[in-house]
Amino acid sequence: MIPARYAASRFPGKLMQDLSGKPVILRTYEAAINTQLFHEVFVVTDSAIIFDTIVNAGGKAIMSIKEHDCGSDRIAEAVTKMDVDIIVNVQGDEPFTDRESLASVLNVFKEDTVEEIDLASLMVRISDWEEINNPNTVKVIVDNRNFALYFSRSPIPYPRNEEIENIYYKHKGIYAFRKRALMDFQRLPMLPLEAKEKIEALRYLEYGKKIKMVETVVSGIEIDTPEDLKRAQAAWK
Repeated sequence: MIPARYAASRFPGKLMQDLSGKPVILRTYEAAINTQLFHEVFVVTDSAIIFDTIVNAGGKAIMSIKEHDCGSDRIAEAVTKMDVDIIVNVQGDEPFTDRESLASVLNVFKEDTVEEIDLASLMVRISDWEEINNPNTVKVIVDNRNFALYFSRSPIPYPRNEEIENIYYKHKGIYAFRKRALMDFQRLPMLPLEAKEKIEALRYLEYGKKIKMVETVVSGIEIDTPEDLKRAQAAWK
């Protein structure tokens, strides 16, 4: 499932921006299809423009019935009546989505024989201090089993003791859910941490869900700003 909202707050209309001859959302949809990991791939949107773009290109799209504040809510509505076990959320602004990273997230559930894990997601090491301090870059810290402890737009951990090497991880906005965890998310109200940070993953943590993080070396380019789009256009060429 690829949630796709037209009116993005930081870069409205970004999913319909041109990326080497095709809109960003169509590039992302094709990248998800090309991994050959999924039974079906849908774009879930509130926009007739995005819906028509996908359908006219031969793809599958679902129009949201309600207004939604986040991608998880949008996907939950779309899959309510679907007979599925695992749902993968690929962000619409991730045209460089790769097979290896997605496969590693799905493998988490294949290995989880006791069904301990509610969600799995990706993280990548970052070392550039400007990126670490950038509030548009969501950081994550994990325990010794790589379960998420917290997500933040602030640098975490804070480098109070400079003699100890800090490893920083950027959270990549790709999730795999058990359906029951996604349905729980939809019915549970937003709590203060999510409201403050504007990070939907925090709602899962605040309600005690377990998020397994998988490290990847594929950073890719998430298109949050016009500057990101310019980097993506250069990288695509």
